Amino acid sequence: MSATSWNFWSASQWIVLWCLASVAIVLIPTASADMPFDTKPEFIKTCRFDQPNFVECSTESVQGLFDKLVTGIEGLEHVGTIDPMKISKIRILQGDGPVSVNASLSKVVVTGFASTKVVRNVVSSKDFGWETHIRLPKMRLEGNYHMQGRILVIPLNGHGKCWFEPSGMDIIMRTTTNLYQKNGHVFYNVTATKVDYTISGLRLHMGNLFEGVKVLEDSTNQYLNDNWRPVSEALKPIIAKTIEDILLAIMQNIFHQIPADYFVADLPRS
Repeated sequence: MSATSWNFWSASQWIVLWCLASVAIVLIPTASADMPFDTKPEFIKTCRFDQPNFVECSTESVQGLFDKLVTGIEGLEHVGTIDPMKISKIRILQGDGPVSVNASLSKVVVTGFASTKVVRNVVSSKDFGWETHIRLPKMRLEGNYHMQGRILVIPLNGHGKCWFEPSGMDIIMRTTTNLYQKNGHVFYNVTATKVDYTISGLRLHMGNLFEGVKVLEDSTNQYLNDNWRPVSEALKPIIAKTIEDILLAIMQNIFHQIPADYFVADLPRS
């Protein structure tokens, strides 16, 4: 691989990472509430470990929760609707090693999460953690960006509009949790998540890259679109960690408010 090719790889990887990280920040809630729902919401299907179709029931229950998050759940604090998701501004600073970037994204709109499918949800009857397979057909992020910095020897300076469309995302999430009791209910204390994922495609465009140098802007966008697969693979460990942080923050917020025994009735009590 030539020096020029390596430089373009590095630049493209940071751009994709930056935009995926912006989605992560949109999703992270700011706080968690202490009071549970007094009664079980109708959208939650209650399952039992001792029923023969527990996995199917649990999958349907989680899908019901996700469907309600699309429109918003009355009484659930600090978790708004997830389609569309909006945020006013995000800042990203990276100054260590070969990467030095001062970037921001503003007026962000993220769509596509309404089509998310919960394929399978398995809850352990031993440690009460769960493994969830989620499929997202397509997501689109649009916003205004401003970026100054460098990747190795390449300056990355520009501002304008951008959009990104990852497609065919399959996420497998493994969650670690323990149980605690409060107000007569059993709750999940979600302590960790581990994520693996694949995507089947990625399209993107960043306008006004390199302060209006059209040739560099067009060639960089074309390169990113033509080579999305190796770029995504190179970024996978970092993106997976970002998704883990997103999901952990969301689940900690939700499950400190909604009792776990609404989802699984025969969870043990001390």
